[in-house]
Amino acid sequence: MKRYDVIIIGAGPAGLSAAIEASKRGMSVAVFDENAKPGGQLFKQIHKFFGSKKHKAKIRGFKIGEQLLAEASSGVDVQLNSPVVGIYPGKEVVVRHEESVCHYKADSIIVATGASENMVPFDGWTLPGVIGAGAAQTMMNLHGVKPGEKVLMLGSGNVGLVVSFQLLQAGCEVKALVDAAPRIGGYGVHAAKVARCGVPFYLSHTITKAEGTDCVTGAVVSQVDAHFQPIPGTEKHFDVDTICVAVGLSPMSQLLMMAGCDMVDDPKRGGQVPVCGEYGETSIPGIFAAGDVSGIEEASSAMIEGRMAGICAAEYLGFCAKTEKQEALQSLNDDLNELRQGMFAPKNRGKKLPKTEEGIDISTTLLTQGHITKEEAERFPGVIHEVGVHPVMECTQNIPCNPCQDACPKHCIKIGSSITSLPQVDPEVQCIGCGMCVASCSGQAIFLLNEEYEPGFTAVTLPYEFLPLPQKGSKGKALDRAGKPVCDAEVVGVKASPAFDHTALLTIKVPKENGMDARFYKEALEL
Repeated sequence: MKRYDVIIIGAGPAGLSAAIEASKRGMSVAVFDENAKPGGQLFKQIHKFFGSKKHKAKIRGFKIGEQLLAEASSGVDVQLNSPVVGIYPGKEVVVRHEESVCHYKADSIIVATGASENMVPFDGWTLPGVIGAGAAQTMMNLHGVKPGEKVLMLGSGNVGLVVSFQLLQAGCEVKALVDAAPRIGGYGVHAAKVARCGVPFYLSHTITKAEGTDCVTGAVVSQVDAHFQPIPGTEKHFDVDTICVAVGLSPMSQLLMMAGCDMVDDPKRGGQVPVCGEYGETSIPGIFAAGDVSGIEEASSAMIEGRMAGICAAEYLGFCAKTEKQEALQSLNDDLNELRQGMFAPKNRGKKLPKTEEGIDISTTLLTQGHITKEEAERFPGVIHEVGVHPVMECTQNIPCNPCQDACPKHCIKIGSSITSLPQVDPEVQCIGCGMCVASCSGQAIFLLNEEYEPGFTAVTLPYEFLPLPQKGSKGKALDRAGKPVCDAEVVGVKASPAFDHTALLTIKVPKENGMDARFYKEALEL
């Protein structure tokens, strides 16, 4: 029976991060994962991360996965296609390798098994064509397969919003985004980039039926009452071949339960989770939990929790001095606390916050329709009007993110010491129009305006992540924040650079009176 200092179950962001910290301190490390590829959810995440530099902000998820794999490549025994089927007394781990069952011993165990998608039952929910949003992401971003042609998304949390946008990028038509809740659950910037592509939001609605015999051919959506029950007579039909479900995640904590760890049913953390100390210590000495298995959060948090668990396991076995552990954990804890601030912090879940940290009224249109209005935009500090090229930042919620501040070479964008503060333009610094802030914004919420581009015309530079790229001289329509055509538009510039990391800068010329409306572009042939 082979023995390791630490066995890590799960090769996702938390597991790989734990392996890196443990290996760095001289421990023998094995990582077991049931999948054919390591990296967990990271390799499905083609969007740019939020946070700051230390949280790997503005880097796409799959790139972060590649970085973690490179770090873990030395001194870590990563075994794939190897599901762990049990944890037994004495820290004995049982793994299935193809047709064989193997037993391993460890002096410590880190469980980083992540979470599984929730499903909601409705009439026809077992038809082919009803899939989880994560499954759709796997099909598109790992295998290059479109999940369908016409899609209806159920769920307006970050997963539903992000996957809806990626469906659009893959060439699918997202017919609607539906949620039984009365307010959008995810980041407003994610909702806004979906809305300006023309996807309608139906809040206080739910799917009541998937139509079809052998596969999905349509969906029926109904409005719900205050008790989330469908209201008769409010049915709406959508012609779709795919229904994506993004209604939350549940921690995959079965192995921890099997190991005898104390468990608790905590809805705020996603369901059955282990009772943990501050750094993932379970009730059994030497067994740690990290990432979504101990409570649903973002991948950035999972990576920090994984590092914490790896350091704690090292100190538990004497590979790390207590003073080194305390110093490292304090720094990581500070990083984690930064991510747990703002409107979407765990302490604010379920609360209806009427104002931002700066005292500005929250956009009600954003919460109910997925976009702010032109009038609402004007009350936020990132929206200014001045001569020449200047940024317009439609970031209206206090979320932990500041890459725009770091990206600007002239430092004309300010967020300040609090990572959740709304971005502002420094009036003393002149924007040079380089576009780095536009390309670096993880929420695609920054635009460059030149309100005096030509007599009677404004130039709007916007982030664009669709192929093929429009060509300079192309003509089409400018769409507003709700995805409605507002005016004719001409492409006067297309910039793509390695520094932009696959976010092209598309500059369109529109009538001056539409400069504060135009937020997306479609060529005439697409309309």
